Amino acid sequence: MRIHVAGHRGMVGSAIVRRLEADGTHEVICRPRAELDLTDQAAVRAFYRDERPDAVILAAAKVGGIHANNTYPADFIYQNMMIEANLIEGAFRAGVERLVFLGSSCIYPREAPQPITEEALLTGPLEPTNEPYAVAKIAGIKLCE
Repeated sequence: MRIHVAGHRGMVGSAIVRRLEADGTHEVICRPRAELDLTDQAAVRAFYRDERPDAVILAAAKVGGIHANNTYPADFIYQNMMIEANLIEGAFRAGVERLVFLGSSCIYPREAPQPITEEALLTGPLEPTNEPYAVAKIAGIKLCE
């Protein structure tokens, strides 16, 4: 299976790549940002058209700490939504059969009962310190639905 791992240089994405490569039964497709700007819709569409992956693992995101989220909230929402929209839509148009979208615990309400269940999504206010990132992640989940 040909698998595109978006976000292959991040903490989670790099672990996924190591696991897939150790398994040895899949062709792992990765492109650094200099070769593929995930916020560029035309570039993502062309990449999927040319590479024709069987599956996509979407681990890519603009991340940062509390200070960055609070200082640049619009950037976090915009860039993450562009990455998600371009990859999900591009994969759909290219006929990719499987897509794994990685969420985050920050998408759940700040006071969600523990352990958190999927049903807790959108049932209360988010943690304000990472709300921009969480909003974009929730939008990605809704795109996948």
